Amino acid sequence: FKALEAFRMSRTRERILSNLEEMYREAFDRAKETGDPAQMAALDFSYRREQLYFEILLDVRDAMEKK
Repeated sequence: FKALEAFRMSRTRERILSNLEEMYREAFDRAKETGDPAQMAALDFSYRREQLYFEILLDVRDAMEKK
């Protein structure tokens, strides 16, 4: 925890979530172009799951920064 307290994280919540969305959007569009509904569904689920994980981690980061 001391190492994390030594510096402020440089990436904003919006930037992190935007990068995640962009990465999944590109993969989703490729799956859509190939007409692969199973891959599209898997990507949609994975995106929502990872978005939730990141939001939790970002909440923890924000709470630690407020300390």
